[in-house]
Amino acid sequence: MKKINLRDYYPFYSKDTVVEVPEEVALLLREFELLEEANRIRTYRYRAFYSLDYTGGIERDLAALDQKSPYDILEESYDTEQLYKGLASLPEKQRNRIYAHYFLGMSKSAIARAEKINESNVRQSIEHGLRNLEKFLRKNF
Repeated sequence: MKKINLRDYYPFYSKDTVVEVPEEVALLLREFELLEEANRIRTYRYRAFYSLDYTGGIERDLAALDQKSPYDILEESYDTEQLYKGLASLPEKQRNRIYAHYFLGMSKSAIARAEKINESNVRQSIEHGLRNLEKFLRKNF
């Protein structure tokens, strides 16, 4: 066990807090520090840093690419919540198959092999589930 000071790793600690951690964790923290310092030196050496005030606007343009308004963020979280409520309203098999296909990226044939059923059953189940999900979402919007 090795002792580390959490104040060195977390800037919001206002006083020293020493804890014991396993050797593996201490080695990982040290490796991270070394990589960060190497990156800082490399950035300085090759002048690979840009100011937001720089007229070329490299970082400014990148920072302005995808700025969502608070309304967009709220609307997106509401839509996600409604989607999960709709999925929860489906029968278990339909829900699991839709989740596996659209969220986990499994093919319909892979789902069929995993469940040891015919692929056409999986296709029909997903189609019916999507129709039921559509009905649920139309009713709640």
